[in-house]
Amino acid sequence: MSVLPFIRGVDFTKNDFSQTFPSSMRQMSRVQWLTLDHTQLQEVPEELGQLQKLEHLSLNHNQLEKIFGELTELTCLRSLDLRHNQLKNSGIPPELFHLEELTTLDLSHNKLKEVPDGLDRAKNLIVLNLSHNQIECIPTPLFIHLTDLLFLDLSHNRLETLPPQTRRLTNLKTLDLSHNPLELFQLRQLPSLQSLEVLKMSGTQRTLLNFPTSLDSLANLCELDLSHNSLPKLPDCVYNVTTLVRLNLSDNEINELSSSMESWQRLESLNLCRNQLTALPAALCKLPKLRRLFVNDNKLNFEGIPSGIGKLGALEVFSAANNLLEMVPEGVCRCGALKQLNLSCNRLITLPDAIHLLEGLDQLDLRNNPDLVMPPKPSEASKATSLEFYNIDFSLQTQLRLAGAAVPPSMPATATPKDSTARKIRLRRGPRSDGDQDAAKVLKGMKDVAKDKDNEGEAFGLPEDGKPESLKPKRWDESLEKPQLDYSKFFEKEDGQQPGLTIWEIENFLPNKIEEVVHGKFYEGDCYIVLKTRYDDLGNLTWEIFFWIGNEATLDKRACAAIHAVNLRNYLGARCRTIREEQGDESDEFLALFDTEVIYIEGGRTATGFYNIEEMIHITRLYLVHAYGATVHLEPVAVTLASLDPRHAFVLDLGSRIHIWLGKSSKNTLNSKARLMAEKINKTERKNKCEINVERQGEESAEFWQGLDVTAEEAAAQPPEEHVPDDYQPVQPRLYQVQLGMGYLELPQVELPEQKLCHTLLNSKHVYILDCYTDLFVWFGKKSTRLVRAAAVKLSRELFNMMDRPECALVMRVPEGNEMQIFRTKFLGWDEVMAVDFTRTAKSVAKTGANLTQWARQQETRTDLAALFMPRQSAMPLAEAEQLEEEWNYDLEMMEAFVLENKKFVRLPEEELGHFYTGECYVFLCRYCIPVEEPEAGEETADPATADESRNPSQQQLHQQQQQPEDEIQCVVYFWQGRNAGNMGWLTFTFTLQKKFKAMFGEELEVMRIFQQQENLKFMSHFKRKFIIHTGKRKDKAVTAEGKAPVEFFHLRSNGGALTTRLIQINPDAVHLNSAFCYILHVPFETEDESQSGIVYVWLGSKACNEEAKLVQDIAEQMFNSPWVSLQILNEGDEPENFFWVALGGRKPYDTDAEYMNYTRLFRCSNERGYYTVAEKCADFCQDDLADDDIMILDNGEHVFLWMGPRCSEVEVKLAYKSAQVYIQHMRIKQPERPRKLFLTMKNKESRRFTKCFHGWSAFKVYI
Repeated sequence: MSVLPFIRGVDFTKNDFSQTFPSSMRQMSRVQWLTLDHTQLQEVPEELGQLQKLEHLSLNHNQLEKIFGELTELTCLRSLDLRHNQLKNSGIPPELFHLEELTTLDLSHNKLKEVPDGLDRAKNLIVLNLSHNQIECIPTPLFIHLTDLLFLDLSHNRLETLPPQTRRLTNLKTLDLSHNPLELFQLRQLPSLQSLEVLKMSGTQRTLLNFPTSLDSLANLCELDLSHNSLPKLPDCVYNVTTLVRLNLSDNEINELSSSMESWQRLESLNLCRNQLTALPAALCKLPKLRRLFVNDNKLNFEGIPSGIGKLGALEVFSAANNLLEMVPEGVCRCGALKQLNLSCNRLITLPDAIHLLEGLDQLDLRNNPDLVMPPKPSEASKATSLEFYNIDFSLQTQLRLAGAAVPPSMPATATPKDSTARKIRLRRGPRSDGDQDAAKVLKGMKDVAKDKDNEGEAFGLPEDGKPESLKPKRWDESLEKPQLDYSKFFEKEDGQQPGLTIWEIENFLPNKIEEVVHGKFYEGDCYIVLKTRYDDLGNLTWEIFFWIGNEATLDKRACAAIHAVNLRNYLGARCRTIREEQGDESDEFLALFDTEVIYIEGGRTATGFYNIEEMIHITRLYLVHAYGATVHLEPVAVTLASLDPRHAFVLDLGSRIHIWLGKSSKNTLNSKARLMAEKINKTERKNKCEINVERQGEESAEFWQGLDVTAEEAAAQPPEEHVPDDYQPVQPRLYQVQLGMGYLELPQVELPEQKLCHTLLNSKHVYILDCYTDLFVWFGKKSTRLVRAAAVKLSRELFNMMDRPECALVMRVPEGNEMQIFRTKFLGWDEVMAVDFTRTAKSVAKTGANLTQWARQQETRTDLAALFMPRQSAMPLAEAEQLEEEWNYDLEMMEAFVLENKKFVRLPEEELGHFYTGECYVFLCRYCIPVEEPEAGEETADPATADESRNPSQQQLHQQQQQPEDEIQCVVYFWQGRNAGNMGWLTFTFTLQKKFKAMFGEELEVMRIFQQQENLKFMSHFKRKFIIHTGKRKDKAVTAEGKAPVEFFHLRSNGGALTTRLIQINPDAVHLNSAFCYILHVPFETEDESQSGIVYVWLGSKACNEEAKLVQDIAEQMFNSPWVSLQILNEGDEPENFFWVALGGRKPYDTDAEYMNYTRLFRCSNERGYYTVAEKCADFCQDDLADDDIMILDNGEHVFLWMGPRCSEVEVKLAYKSAQVYIQHMRIKQPERPRKLFLTMKNKESRRFTKCFHGWSAFKVYI
């Protein structure tokens, strides 16, 4: 059965179809994309007309002069690439543009003198490329109909003007007019192209007279190219384009730049090469995102480069070649991100000493500076004190430099008067202890505290061996020494990371993953590994691992199944056991993994790993040895006497014997290479059992002539003749990757880096076909699937028969790891000889690898402390918060709320909207209606259909309704989970409500799971700052131990802005009061009936802002709107003794200011990325951000706390301690008026100074 009808795409690039085109192409009835680039086609093959489902066709770099007939029949064609051909206007049929699906058309680099006839009928075009032709004018109807264009390239033509209808291209994003004689064109249509993002006008004879006076309407313009013009200065309107990201002004006559360039705050690339600049403005240093700056070939000297250039912290490339520089400012060396610096062809005398401190500098070009004297390298300072912990330099200067921040000058030590008496006392005490004694004491104390478990009083101390114990408790299996195995050779990264079933079969001692369609079908002669992955109630991954043994399986398969099942458990870090299942005696748990009944298949699909004694079958082959490029190749030729050439060497492979024939005029280099190649074949493929014979021309043996199927007399009568061309070059191999989908095949070519075929391109997960014309190889990766292999074998046969090949050509299968020598020679440097270091032992090589340099680079400890040196996130202004709240609520069309009640979601009563309980789960369905910006009116259109004045009013009104753009609808579901609610609510929502919403809204639905006090701003804005969080559950009536109604105490606070305002119920205690906040205190009364009577106090701190005071009063009136409840507003100091202080447990001292709110920052220290990092939490952090397996650094402006989770490691403790010290040093420089002190704290032992930084602090969440 042919596989051609199942092919969806194929890439035939660089095949020679100049003589014949494969007729079997007709069978590819389902092909959707086809690439025929560089195939030397002179006309469109008629076979293409049969491909009715073809959507993408590429025919670039051919010799096509006309495209009549075949292409007009492809009704599904969407993109057509015809660049770099010989097309003329007469060769393009107008019927081609009647294809309704055509959206992309490339006719560049042809011989068009005018726009092809009928192109205006291709109304669905969005990409049009007519560059590099000879077009002189654009017809008027073209842009009347092609209004959907997004990309238009008209560069390198002969255009002198553009039609007025160009202004109709309102959707255009890229416009290229480069290298056209547009001197008289005023670009009046340009302001109408409001969607334009890229504008290229290089070489269009732009001057100040023919440049637009304003570009303000181009609000999306990010790239502008004005190179190769005659501009004496930059037009003023360009300075007003604040959205520019890339700007090219090279090859002009610009002699100065305005300071207005500081408005380009998004600019990343600026090219000013080949102008007349003598100085760069200081405003250049105010471009924070500038990454590439080119000022080559100008007249810049030392004063011409601003001294503040060091402020460009993002600058990566600075090129100032061919200028008048004698020195460069030292600020250049302060650009910490600099990677490339080009100062060639100047008058440099020396460079700043700091040039050696640019650690990230990859390229430094100083050529053609004859008087340059490089500064000496600074001697490296001793790092004995800063490299104490894990080879990491924790000095402040080093960490600031790594973070890309400015390194401050060292602080001078304060001079203290000498005290002779104190000196005598110190001498009597004896020698001083080590300078790090205090630090050692702190670390020891941290370790001892970490050993103290919750509510347990274990004694402190060290083990008998004297080694400090790890802070993280070890399980019994963690103390076992595990073998150093690279499990990635057996399993993939995604294995076991998604819920579902994964099965491997044992083949040749290794596990091989099988497709999902054959799950539950087991061969009796094979063994399998079965992995079941699922989520537990806490959302963590859990695994079950089985290995299934067939009754007829060989011993190697049985053993490897058990071994690799254990390897899989170690690879995943699973805690489960590996369970053995035998055919016919499977457990119920194993059978429950499959949806259908397990099926047994006779025999075995995979081969045993043991060697089978069988006689190998070899095909006689003759190879021409040639040196094309940098390596030696073996090219198959016909096994005949006529193939021999006296100027070359040949290899005759007879299986058990290999004959090397050396011509009389063959080169000695090729002769020795041929001998070496034969030795490699014998060693790697024949187990050193092959006999190698060297045959010189005229001295051949009888066995050699017998291998060529001739006699010695016949060979003497027909001596070899010279027939191999002097410029002989083999056909360039083409590497295809076989891709298999649901019912289709694709055969794309692999992109070759630098056009060199390298064996590193072969991936073990895939199957490849290497087409060398004379031979076709099918390479099977070890991890490739069975179906892809089978499809590749059939596809290789079709590809082999599709083209005319020599009779000696073969199709060969090449498994990974057993590649034959002739296959290896096709790749550059596969079998190169490796250098051997005889001074090293086998043990050291096994531990570190052969490349010591690479191993040393990997051992460099990586850290990231940049977050410690970043400025604190400022609070959002009230006006900005109110504007965001208004915009988001304006877009909100509808919001429906649900709450989990009796294991199902019911509608939330309207009066409870905005009230949340810590033990509940809520669902909010939000429907957003985002209006689409309408085009500006007032512009006349040339379309007669819209300009018809004969319409009656009703028709005009209907026409306006049809033209009105529809608003964009977005549906978002927010799932809110309280900190005391379990995960059952999320599972219930996933299997019930979410499915209903998916059926209603389809792919437009977006689901967001949010947790208490970790809500996003958009969700918070819908409650208009009235976000109340109660303790407990909705239906549960809370009572005290005495059976009375409890006192309710609420705290109003904003973290980082007004949008994050919450009213949270806290423990009723006077110590929680603060003069900077507002509170609500509800004191219930005891009544005989069930009426909820009581008194409510709204306590306003003396330093609270007016907005929060007004807000808390509104909330209190809505919450306690009952005739039985009395509401009183209390200013600080007016509290009554009888109810207020009694309800709070008596009068206690409390804080009178919240200055810490202006300084509070929370950092997370973790090793989860594989290296030590410090990351800052947002300003709206909460108690749940304190992770048990990490260490947190909290700064409140007066103290720095080091909070340790119970499961953090000893390594993290030490690194976090040093990080906190570096942070305190940094803040001592930034804020010398606020010195910090370092404190240690642990979970459940936090002080009031620590907990007051968190809104609504309570007991930690318990994970079950």
